[in-house]
Amino acid sequence: MRYRSPITIIAAVGIGLLIAGGAYAFTASNTVPNATVGAGTGTVSGYTITSMHYSLDATTPTNIDSVTFQISPVVPSTSSGKVVISAALSTGGPNSYTCTTDTTGETVTCATTSPQLTAALLTGITVVAAQ
Repeated sequence: MRYRSPITIIAAVGIGLLIAGGAYAFTASNTVPNATVGAGTGTVSGYTITSMHYSLDATTPTNIDSVTFQISPVVPSTSSGKVVISAALSTGGPNSYTCTTDTTGETVTCATTSPQLTAALLTGITVVAAQ
């Protein structure tokens, strides 16, 4: 059997402690906040848009100042629901506008003045809604 000096054994143990301490220092600094995670299923259905109306500017009737339409099912203004329209343009764009709903959530109004929507460039509107 081979004899090892106490210095060699102490040095080996010391190096082991240094490596273990270094590894602990990196893992001890990680903190993870509490979180809720889950999975589930649900039905995703579309909305029906009817009665789309374009309000033209009184001074410059080629400018569209707002778009109003009916939405079903409703998106109440008191909920976390949101409605956005995206206006496709023949040049430039598309422009996105955030909309508001009335208290029943059936009528949606979208101000289209920033940036100004013009009738000459408008080629289509996409409605994105969520509850």
